[in-house]
Amino acid sequence: MTNAPKKAVILAAGCGSRLRPLTDLRPKPLVEVNGTPILHNALRNLEAVGVEEVTIVIGYRKDDIQYSCGNHFGNLEISYVESPVFNKTGSAYSLWLARHALLTGDMYLLEGDVFFELDALRHLEMQEAESVAAVAPFDPSMEGSAVVLTKNDYIAEVRMKQTAANLNDGSPPLFKTMNLIRFSGPDLRETIVPHLDDRICCGAVKSYMEELLSDLVQKKAFRIAAAICDGVRWYEIDNEDDLRIAEAMFLTAREIAC
Repeated sequence: MTNAPKKAVILAAGCGSRLRPLTDLRPKPLVEVNGTPILHNALRNLEAVGVEEVTIVIGYRKDDIQYSCGNHFGNLEISYVESPVFNKTGSAYSLWLARHALLTGDMYLLEGDVFFELDALRHLEMQEAESVAAVAPFDPSMEGSAVVLTKNDYIAEVRMKQTAANLNDGSPPLFKTMNLIRFSGPDLRETIVPHLDDRICCGAVKSYMEELLSDLVQKKAFRIAAAICDGVRWYEIDNEDDLRIAEAMFLTAREIAC
């Protein structure tokens, strides 16, 4: 992709209750994988693909994130949007709070609990589609949102709360959403932000980004391709078991930085 986004939004407002006691005194995005905070890893990878400006949506222990990342992180210019009701809302509300940033053009969207290697963003870059979501083959150890793809690798359906029990013979292959998305400016301006406005104005403040995408795909109001990141290391960290798996997967923080 010749015109890769120069901007990104990271959703980092949640309290990370399932990671307690590790999150009692720090926000989940600052939990470390082999010595590297989840959020720092994301910022370094964004910088490596040419991003220049990042908006971080903060809430729980917001001062810790602002102190850790500052107004500049490497060559990145960092700004913040605060969610005062982070403990009562979902990721769609956090994204809605960043709508003014979303309206400025092409954008990467990341959730602040995903530890991933640079190749995940490279896969998003390589896709020619206007908007692309990173996905990985769904295996029995996974749970959460998943997608079914068309023959040409567009998302045909978004399924919530999937587990190994959903991997039945004869069913279409499932792919786990990685919570890393590249949105085009026109898609954000004409579809994503207006639908966020509608959803929040209707009171759906506890909804999640995956629910928004599911609704748009089901109504055929939005086309989003999938970048299949088979073989790319990544892990969504929700609890201490996830953290141990991520640390074993990535081995050393030095390897991630290289």
